[in-house]
Amino acid sequence: MSEPADTEPNPSGDAADPHVVATRALEAEFGELIARFRHVIAEQADRVSPGMLPGAYKTFTTITRMAPVSSSALAEALLADKAQVSRTVRDLEALGLIQRSPDSDDRRVSLLSPTAEGLRRLEAARDPQRNSLMRRMSTWDLDDIRTLTRLLRALRDDSTAP
Repeated sequence: MSEPADTEPNPSGDAADPHVVATRALEAEFGELIARFRHVIAEQADRVSPGMLPGAYKTFTTITRMAPVSSSALAEALLADKAQVSRTVRDLEALGLIQRSPDSDDRRVSLLSPTAEGLRRLEAARDPQRNSLMRRMSTWDLDDIRTLTRLLRALRDDSTAP
């Protein structure tokens, strides 16, 4: 993206700089979106199993997405401590949400996957928010949706650059 000719970014962070003001406003909006997302995740976790913490919900949904997955690969995907993942996996298994099966390539390794009941409860938990974005975006101009998508992708790609 290019800057308008009359505004140069000010790396010093001068609060009077329009670029700084706009970027800080964007950061604030991202903060609000993240807070809203955390709230939705907490609600969904509680619907899967009352009292379930968002971290356990994330572990469960990651297992669902990656299944079958080993505990080691799960910990790596979550960027989490293997001992913590192991405790969470035991809890999810005790709730009947996931199951272990032996890895046919290495019998010492257990593969984790969701149970039919776990999948049913996950779908029921997600149902209230299903299509929420579709409803919210239904009144937006198609070009605006495409522009937002392109800009978010550019921001994501730029943030992962070395």
